[in-house]
Amino acid sequence: MTRHAHPRDMPLMETGQGNIVLFHPHIPAGAIEGVTDTLRSRWIGQGPKVELFEKRFSERFAQGNPAVAVGSGTDALHLAYLLAGLKEGDEVVSPVFTCTATNIPFLYMGVKVRFADVQSHTLNIDPGHVRQLLNERTKAIVVVHYGGLPCNMTELGDIAREWNIPIIEDAAHALGATYKGKPIGGVSEYTMFSFQAIKHLTTGDGGMLTLKDASERQKADRIRWFGIDRSAKQKGIWDNDITEVGYKYQMTDIGAAMGLAALDEFDQTLGHRRKLLDVYRRGLQGIPGIAFIGGDYTDREHAAWLCTVIAERRVDLQQKLYENRIESNQVHYRNDRYTVLGGRRDDLPNMDALEDKYVVLPLHTKMSVEDAERVCHVIRSGW
Repeated sequence: MTRHAHPRDMPLMETGQGNIVLFHPHIPAGAIEGVTDTLRSRWIGQGPKVELFEKRFSERFAQGNPAVAVGSGTDALHLAYLLAGLKEGDEVVSPVFTCTATNIPFLYMGVKVRFADVQSHTLNIDPGHVRQLLNERTKAIVVVHYGGLPCNMTELGDIAREWNIPIIEDAAHALGATYKGKPIGGVSEYTMFSFQAIKHLTTGDGGMLTLKDASERQKADRIRWFGIDRSAKQKGIWDNDITEVGYKYQMTDIGAAMGLAALDEFDQTLGHRRKLLDVYRRGLQGIPGIAFIGGDYTDREHAAWLCTVIAERRVDLQQKLYENRIESNQVHYRNDRYTVLGGRRDDLPNMDALEDKYVVLPLHTKMSVEDAERVCHVIRSGW
């Protein structure tokens, strides 16, 4: 095989032929029946299945707090930022290392982002740097549970309370994670989940916002539907006013049907992913030049969305994996590399040290334990 100049030059790896691809959607068999039933019904847009999905999601992941289903995780984040009262000229502290969806909505809103550095041992936001960045203009702290490992919510919560500002959790990676016995989704004022194609639970694309304050539910429902009180409208009250800017952020019953089927088998899905992550954790121990990210925590449970390692000569490792029909990639990038987000910062030493060393290994429900062991074997053989 011809050696490539850089891993990004490698073509997307196809499934089959013994290949272990980086991601693969998980579609429960029940989703096909659920979607078919929906397509034959009166409701294919936002209807009763969205409401049922919200109810069941709330019970499972949000300790009964309101859950608002939307068209994407990005929709849910923007909705959270609006509900938190962020406005033009405000500042937020947010992680530099995340999907750009975490920070792009601030550009819609004219909100200034202060990027916080990562912790070297988790790639999560560094609470110490968060504390340094806060000032009287800071109106919220945004956190991302990278790969599915919860952040240090105790320290971050203490900081937020000191400054009397909310925490907004981007839990796109963290469905099923827990922190000190509480589910992620029941910890902070606002928590976003993503149901994009390759997440634990997919609705094709979609998202959910959970709220600690139930009084915000009605406003959230209005904002996701053009600012209209949809329940009043459906009762025949056609003269209801629109008093706030709204968006078209609702989920459809087609997506909710997929989500309901995924909820039915979520424990098995999460269990399998955690089993694979544990194979990596154990199998990569003691290998020179590589370190497993996010293991050995007793106060939090990993949701096992990503397996990330820090590797010396990362490019060579990726090439070795590719030659052995194993796909890998960096997946997420520091957000300050993008011009639209203001360009590179000079106060992020941990991110600087790690940006060329981290890499994500395959982890999904189409993999077997033997597949994960094969990845470990290839890595152990050197690169």
